[in-house]
Amino acid sequence: MAGEPLQQATLTPLGIRGDRVVHLESANGHYVTSRTHPKLLGYHGTLDSSGEPLVDGLPWNDAKVQRIAEQVAGPGAQLVRDESERRFDVLPLLVATDGALTAFGHDSRRLRPNIVIKGVEGLAERTWPGRCLRIGEVYIGVQDLRGRCVMTTFDPDTLKQDHRILREIVQKFGGELALNCYVLRSGRITIGDPVELLKGEECEELKALHR
Repeated sequence: MAGEPLQQATLTPLGIRGDRVVHLESANGHYVTSRTHPKLLGYHGTLDSSGEPLVDGLPWNDAKVQRIAEQVAGPGAQLVRDESERRFDVLPLLVATDGALTAFGHDSRRLRPNIVIKGVEGLAERTWPGRCLRIGEVYIGVQDLRGRCVMTTFDPDTLKQDHRILREIVQKFGGELALNCYVLRSGRITIGDPVELLKGEECEELKALHR
């Protein structure tokens, strides 16, 4: 569904707490995503003050939300709560930098990053795979660049599709933009926290503990 801007977030081994804890399944039990059902992008998933998922302000298991699920994905479709790692396509965390977003030149919401790091020049993020980030008490491992898909072609507000966006990503960035990441040490982050790019022994020790 549509993303939600946060001022603060708690990072766990499975990414941002509360992220994607509810997913949509078709009547035959298959995952349904906005890649094949872009109408989902017109609905907003958020959390209430106690951390329970909401869809357009209603509890995720409300009868009205169930009807929305069936309108989008057909009779028998339903929302399912699942907090396992199966709910992620690649890794639990997607990190982008302002330099890369500027180079992208379109609404950054098309890329759906979990974290955006400011003050990074140009495409410097493309040299980060294999390194680590420190944000306060949180440590994040950078695995590799994210291969982009049809999701980038949908306008986050109008839902209108423009295939030129994905073709441009392929032409300008080899089809890869933003970073697949994982959490090495949990904790809380807040907008404005300083970010440090680590390399060398400290980073390798953290990754060894993660394995």
